[in-house]
Amino acid sequence: MAHVKTYRTNVRIGNWNEDLRLEEDAKKEYLEKKKRGDLVAQKVDFLKQNILRPVNLSVTNDGRLHFGDVVMLVNMGGENRECSTVSINADINSLIKIPSPGIQAPCGISAGRGIQPCTRTAFIITSVDGSPEGSTLVYEKSFALKTTSGFARELYLTSDLQSFQKCAKKSRLQEVNLVDDCSFLSWWKIVHFDPQERLEYEGQPVPANVKVLIIHCKTNQALAVLGDQVLWTTYGKEHEVTAHTFLDSHKAEQDNNHWILCTSDPAGDGLVLLRNPESAANNKELTQSNPD
Repeated sequence: MAHVKTYRTNVRIGNWNEDLRLEEDAKKEYLEKKKRGDLVAQKVDFLKQNILRPVNLSVTNDGRLHFGDVVMLVNMGGENRECSTVSINADINSLIKIPSPGIQAPCGISAGRGIQPCTRTAFIITSVDGSPEGSTLVYEKSFALKTTSGFARELYLTSDLQSFQKCAKKSRLQEVNLVDDCSFLSWWKIVHFDPQERLEYEGQPVPANVKVLIIHCKTNQALAVLGDQVLWTTYGKEHEVTAHTFLDSHKAEQDNNHWILCTSDPAGDGLVLLRNPESAANNKELTQSNPD
């Protein structure tokens, strides 16, 4: 009787049927997620598509800041960092679909390198004491900074005293983030960047597109960007933002604390900051050109 082979290399062994069904289930689950838009790549695309949507900044014909103005908070950079903007640091875990697509609070912020007005970088100067919209913002007057409506959900830039449980992730300094309610923790004020002239400018109108300090009212700490604290975000390499006053040997705030509330150019030539960057250093002249 001839020898008959009872085993061939293409014979299935083990739990082949179970493996096949698991593969089919995984493929079915993938197709269902893709149909719902729940794949990670789809969520990232949806987030970027909405949060990077262009926003029109306010045009200040008189050169001053007003309640209701839409601005960007820009730091011109320093020794170990480039020009950056306070930005919403939302990832796919921040997304919600009910009642409408948007981001949820609390949400982090960072200093991004994209100096373009969009949902991620636009903030509205908001009154906290009933000052009418359109009235002039003055030095030392309290106000709030909130994100735009819609996808950004009108969240408020907020900070509180540093504690072991609540602090910035990298530097462990005072945390700054976005929340959905406006309390005293969301109150800020603008002071002149030069300590020697600060008293002189108290109560004077705040010019747009010039260097200032943004101070947290409760803790008296200045908004700061940290060039040595790198965050890897959905949008690339960025820097940590905190509330901490950095002083030099002359007891003056360092450039980490210097901010420009940037608006659009009245002539329609884009951002004043990009069209005329030297205006950031010309604080005194611009203020004097707009007397009361």
